[in-house]
Amino acid sequence: MVADIASVQCAHPKLERLVEILRECQRVFVAYSGGVDSSFLLRVAHEVLGDRATGVLAYSESLDRNEYRDALEQASSLGFSVRVVETHEYENEAYRRNDALRCYHCKSELFTRLVRLAEEEGVPYVLDGSNADDQRDYRPGMKARVENGVRSPLIEAQLTKEEIRHLARELGLPTWDKPAAPCLSSRIPYGTPVSHELLRQVEAAEAGLRDLGFSVVRVRHHGELARIEIPLEDFDRFLEAATHAEATRRVQAPGFINVTLDEKGFRSGSLNEALKLDGGPGGASRAVDGDVMIPVSEVRRIS
Repeated sequence: MVADIASVQCAHPKLERLVEILRECQRVFVAYSGGVDSSFLLRVAHEVLGDRATGVLAYSESLDRNEYRDALEQASSLGFSVRVVETHEYENEAYRRNDALRCYHCKSELFTRLVRLAEEEGVPYVLDGSNADDQRDYRPGMKARVENGVRSPLIEAQLTKEEIRHLARELGLPTWDKPAAPCLSSRIPYGTPVSHELLRQVEAAEAGLRDLGFSVVRVRHHGELARIEIPLEDFDRFLEAATHAEATRRVQAPGFINVTLDEKGFRSGSLNEALKLDGGPGGASRAVDGDVMIPVSEVRRIS
């Protein structure tokens, strides 16, 4: 059952604040991926602003085609207005090089494209679904967000991931408990160039495991080796003889030779463990090599 905003916001001051922010914006483009954060933001924006809120879904080489399909289907079922734009971060050599700033180059391409579109159509604000918890993680894309004047209402309202999931559930969003689904390039270790072949290998391997019922899964690409990450509570089922054999077959089908199960289990952003991060104040937002991710602060109205 889908509830309206008014029926739940009186008990949630942060939701009230989010509604106020969106009313102030008047007309917006929302960077939409189909995940819980952007879906929740678009859901609230759609109710507050009606047809003055439009989701924009980016289609690119690094997008999982299954995620793309699901995002469009969800938008259609919920009555969201969503447009698709192609982004071309893959054509950027700096992105394909896959260093610690890969996400910056990706978000820079996305936000530059969205802001340009907003300027052409007289839309005053581009919004994204960054939440309050994202400020405590290594998020190089934050720099591109600030550089392009993209606004993050969930941060402004200080909504955490847990709170967003809770509110999304109250509002009847089917994505309220959806696992995070970052771009496929995040499965490739820093320093290994991103290529079409590697992306499609990961996409096929993860799709095969999800079809076996493993909804939270990462297949990390280490050349001929596929390193599987699943939650610890799924280990027993994965290691059952028949399931293990079928999972191995499905992961090897797109070209991996060896398959291993990471004994530490699923960790979001585990490949970031290879980075040396500054442990000082704000260290989660900057790399030691001097490429400082400027703090989240001011946003601007698109002129």
